[in-house]
Amino acid sequence: MENSALWFRQFGEPEQVLTLEQAPLAPVIPGTLRVRMRYAPLNPSDLIPITGAYRHRVVPPRIAGYEGVGVVEQADSPAWIGRRVLPLRGEGTWQRWIDCPSQWAVPVPDSVPDELAARGYINPLAAWLMLKKWPVAGKSVLVTAAGSTCAGLLAQWARQQGAKEVYGVYRSAQHLPALLQSGIIPLSGDDRGGIAEAAGKVDVVYDAVGGELATLMLDHLNHYAALISYGLLSGKAFSPRGKNVTAQRFHLRDTLAVTPVEEWQGWFISLWGRLLQTQQPAVAVYALEDWRQALALFREPGRQRKPLLRL
Repeated sequence: MENSALWFRQFGEPEQVLTLEQAPLAPVIPGTLRVRMRYAPLNPSDLIPITGAYRHRVVPPRIAGYEGVGVVEQADSPAWIGRRVLPLRGEGTWQRWIDCPSQWAVPVPDSVPDELAARGYINPLAAWLMLKKWPVAGKSVLVTAAGSTCAGLLAQWARQQGAKEVYGVYRSAQHLPALLQSGIIPLSGDDRGGIAEAAGKVDVVYDAVGGELATLMLDHLNHYAALISYGLLSGKAFSPRGKNVTAQRFHLRDTLAVTPVEEWQGWFISLWGRLLQTQQPAVAVYALEDWRQALALFREPGRQRKPLLRL
């Protein structure tokens, strides 16, 4: 039996360095689950490492992709066979078959559809943990990259947690209707004065952009405020020291590395019901062989749909 996988064997733009390759499947190692993948999304966190931005901890050659959902086909215990799981900490998810250590497989409830389960790890868990660590009840909040999935979850769940108001910095005007419908106060990324003014009012900033935007906000935050940096969508670093505040960094990988398996498995039990009640972008599904078309959609400014690879 052969596997198909999207590899990158050197750093570069994903369109240039990703290759779809076939290879025979090796025998299953005892203690692991062999998972037949169904769907995997395209996230910034999947693509940015391919460019070499995180070369201190991501080294090619490797298979791309960090999340997705599949069905267990082989396992030591018959109880696993036929179960849908999120195969975490296996190899990359942009492939048809994944071997995953059984302790890292997250069971998916029957009530959760595949297309939602495939997106149930990176963005939801990051948003949920940030709001748990930096709660916002009664506070004013600002999120950047407001049209992104993670920022959308942060904004919705911040309001549910009791945030007083939520500002959202957006790049494309196509995101405006959805932001307004969600009760988010929109700020154009080009409106430096408006962003500076909002930064001076808020208590918590969740920033996924970095670069000049993070620097601008840090320069105008009050001493009691917090800026949490969880991404660098701009591709540009920034000095974490502002006039009154030093930015705090959040990395999901680092949090999982120091958390007992039983604890983070419990996090997912709390998340599934919340996800079923949360507004998420529609999806556009592409066969694995059509990965270039999925990437093209991902690159569209102001896109309203999430590209998913059907594996």
